[in-house]
Amino acid sequence: MEDLKKRKLEEHDNGDFTSKEDLRFLLEPLSKPQLVDLLSKLGSQYPSIEEEIKIIASADPVHRKLFVRGLAWNTTSETLRAAFQEHGEIEEGAVIYDKTTSKSRGYGFITYRNMESTQLALRAPNKLIDGRLAVCNLACEGLNGASSASDLALRKLYIGSLSPEVTSEMLLSYFARHGEIEEGSVAYDKDTNESRGFGFVTYKTPESAKKAIDDPEKTLGGRNIIVKYADSNKGKTGQQPFPAGVVPMAPLPMVPGYVQPGKAHVGDTTPVGYAYPQAVAPYPASSYPGPPIAPSPYPTQGHVLYRPVTSQKDRLGFPAAQPIGMNNYPYYYHKQ
Repeated sequence: MEDLKKRKLEEHDNGDFTSKEDLRFLLEPLSKPQLVDLLSKLGSQYPSIEEEIKIIASADPVHRKLFVRGLAWNTTSETLRAAFQEHGEIEEGAVIYDKTTSKSRGYGFITYRNMESTQLALRAPNKLIDGRLAVCNLACEGLNGASSASDLALRKLYIGSLSPEVTSEMLLSYFARHGEIEEGSVAYDKDTNESRGFGFVTYKTPESAKKAIDDPEKTLGGRNIIVKYADSNKGKTGQQPFPAGVVPMAPLPMVPGYVQPGKAHVGDTTPVGYAYPQAVAPYPASSYPGPPIAPSPYPTQGHVLYRPVTSQKDRLGFPAAQPIGMNNYPYYYHKQ
């Protein structure tokens, strides 16, 4: 044991430390979870390592920029920054406006100075701003990072027949009794900023949404309101579902063909049901003189001349046959 300690001291005195390349060689086989655990442990023990981790993590603005949607039409950039400044210093924040109408498009962006502030904001992604519940997520994730589309149809509800006096705060407070709400607000007109008489509420879980639908008491603002899944409010004119036990048949493939006279073909000038014939090249006149002529089974006879005749009336009034050759014209009947 004493020999081992003595050898280590000698190596320290000689400056024989593990090089950076040797450490890299040791770290490369480690998995990402192992590296995260190692750096977390070192950062918590050594403040210098902690500060280095923060600097590297905050270098890329992608990890510090938030996308905020669900903003009210009257929310300004100043109001947006004021709502998010509680989590840390903001480097940039603005509401996006339409270039043509100069009106808000209902979303904006917040970029923090440090990545720590971004993580704090993501822990509480819902914020009530100007009467509407806004939602934020990392901008690099887009809308995909906000909510899972796989069960969104089972969590998002349509609330209809709302009184004009019902605000977003009243709507969220009323439906919060069924579970935690991810986002929701009353729909307002862009021009007048007045309620359009309906709204949407998205719960964290499908179970909370089902409780809200099954609740027999649906009265808000002195009115009986409509509560149903948001997707059921769309596609009313679509194809009706098939009855139970009926399997829909796939459409049969049809080949294009001739245009039928008197038939209208909507959307396509080529009807279906008749196949086009294969194109045949015409025969050149020099190489195809014509069809062969079959020989006649009878012998060919020349032209025969008959002598002209005259006629006389007999006793009964019928013309009598005259000897042939009396005139130069054949079949000429002379009356006496």
